[in-house]
Amino acid sequence: MAHLAVIPARSGSKGLKDKNIKLMNGNPLMAYTIQAALESGVFDEVFVSTDSAEYAEIAKKYGASVPFLRSEKTSGDTAGSWDVVKEVLEEYRKLGKDFDFVTLLQPTSPLRNAKEIAGAYKMFRQKNARTVVSVCETEDCSLCTNVLPEDMSMTGFIPKDIAHARRQELPDYYRINGAIYTLNVEVMDDVENLYDNGCFAYIMSREHSIDIDTLADFKMAEALMEFENSGDEEIV
Repeated sequence: MAHLAVIPARSGSKGLKDKNIKLMNGNPLMAYTIQAALESGVFDEVFVSTDSAEYAEIAKKYGASVPFLRSEKTSGDTAGSWDVVKEVLEEYRKLGKDFDFVTLLQPTSPLRNAKEIAGAYKMFRQKNARTVVSVCETEDCSLCTNVLPEDMSMTGFIPKDIAHARRQELPDYYRINGAIYTLNVEVMDDVENLYDNGCFAYIMSREHSIDIDTLADFKMAEALMEFENSGDEEIV
């Protein structure tokens, strides 16, 4: 059963310029996801999908495979992650390589580690799942959130049955954190129904669920990584 990791790392990020290769504690951001994927030991190939020859060389330096670059079709702002994965699988088929499972690992989740990737894959196999998606507990109870009307009235903002409940009495809520998506390749034909029957949640910590979109996110992840890895050797 062949398993492919796809790490999407296109160039030209608008929110944070070149974030996928921006140095975090001395290494390009995407290097941490490449390393975690390789160390997890669950992949037959770790592929970085990029439209940039420069990014491709950096990815290869850290151990990833980049036998081809993205097409123009999947390099723009409108292309989604699953469009990228579909293209990758098609291009590998042209090279004579077929995969049974594929895991999407966003490079913007640098604190997600090898143990978590392996744990998600273990759950995938044990549950005979179609899909395993990583989640984390929300920062606040979703029952305490709501939309606001134009007049900013708080009437009915919090349901009456929980208005005076203690925090520990409220249920835990989880959100998709975007760090790990492990799929049976057959699901790619029906990816619009990704979260239907056969999809299971793999729980990660909130700290490891930081998804980098802004400079503030980057600085927070960098500080957490430095704290966790103090005394450890750098990636080589």
